[in-house]
Amino acid sequence: MALTVNGKTIETDDLGFLANPEDWDEDVAKALAEQEGIELTEEVWELIRFFRDYYEEHMGVHPTMHKLLLMREKREGKDYASEKAYRDYLWKLFPKGPIQTLSKLAGLPSSGAVEETEE
Repeated sequence: MALTVNGKTIETDDLGFLANPEDWDEDVAKALAEQEGIELTEEVWELIRFFRDYYEEHMGVHPTMHKLLLMREKREGKDYASEKAYRDYLWKLFPKGPIQTLSKLAGLPSSGAVEETEE
């Protein structure tokens, strides 16, 4: 599979993840989001940036749902006793799975084994 972005062919795997993560830029993220049916709001861009930063800072480790919730708590200075409500919200934003979809939009390789329970 492949995407065409700004006249350039960007190769993807069968799941739509970039074959070469170095091909990622914001225009590629926009094309991937369109393919996934995701609206790129400021909140979604913030999540994409978090995923890219986390992956780089942790030497190739994908963030988990738990890490995503901790980041939100820290950013907003709140204790999210209702983490299930935010998890449900993320599933509404990313119905194919928040972690996998955000990894894809961030240009990260497929994590394969990331646990995504909707609980």
